[in-house]
Amino acid sequence: MATIPLVPVDTPGLTTRARALTAAIRRLLDASGMSGRELSQRLGFSHGTVSHWVTGRRLPSPEDMASLLTLLGIKGEEKQRLIDLARHAAEPNWLVVGMSGIPQQLAGAIESERHASAMVEWSRDIVPGLLQTADYARALATAVGLPESDVDARVLLRVGRSEVITRRNPVELLALIGEDALHEKICAPEVMLDQLRHLVCLAERSNVTIQVVPPRVGWHPGLIGPFVLYFFPDAQPVVHFEHYSSGAFVIDEDDVHAYQEAVEIIRGVAKGPEDSVKLIAKIADDLEQTL
Repeated sequence: MATIPLVPVDTPGLTTRARALTAAIRRLLDASGMSGRELSQRLGFSHGTVSHWVTGRRLPSPEDMASLLTLLGIKGEEKQRLIDLARHAAEPNWLVVGMSGIPQQLAGAIESERHASAMVEWSRDIVPGLLQTADYARALATAVGLPESDVDARVLLRVGRSEVITRRNPVELLALIGEDALHEKICAPEVMLDQLRHLVCLAERSNVTIQVVPPRVGWHPGLIGPFVLYFFPDAQPVVHFEHYSSGAFVIDEDDVHAYQEAVEIIRGVAKGPEDSVKLIAKIADDLEQTL
């Protein structure tokens, strides 16, 4: 069974914005074909400065980021977006509203998943992202009304992100799922059946714990909305909210502690891991009989 820490780590670490910034710099470095040392020299910086930006040991100023982007030929909105990200990289809380802001935030989520030692995700109405099959993810993306090309990209990204729970030294994941999510008709019955069987298989992994929250159990904090808690070996925990066209990362210690307590309350009304898996298997069996 996955073990989730209940106390914050003492070291400050990187903010979520900083993680997104380092990911962007790493992507630019890979695309350029140059080493961090070479780029540092061409920019007139001290030895290995860009490499330190990639690791997060140092963060570039907006001016330094602008110099790097100019050297690499990055222009327009993308250049301004990354300069703004560098300008606010040290700020802890991150609110982004509107679809134009989601790519930055998505980068922050991906980096958080990659570096987390443990995660808790509460989702009342859909299967949590890291546990989704490709076909289930495709059904969600299609329901949103995305163009087919964007749907393909979204599905590939979603499937790739799930690697964090199957890799060597995987993240410890506690998935709290509302029972309604196991019945919701957002995809073809065959797709849902495959998704349910997938959940049962994943629950066999020692680093994955799935607990199902029945409906009509009275008030609990999960009724307010979905959230993800990330725990890091070298940084404070982070809470992430993601809604239809907006979301936020929050690392305020009091807020994070409140959500850690919320997790325990939700677990208190949830079925235990074994009973949860039995329920998922039964729902799958019942669904299979209708096909």
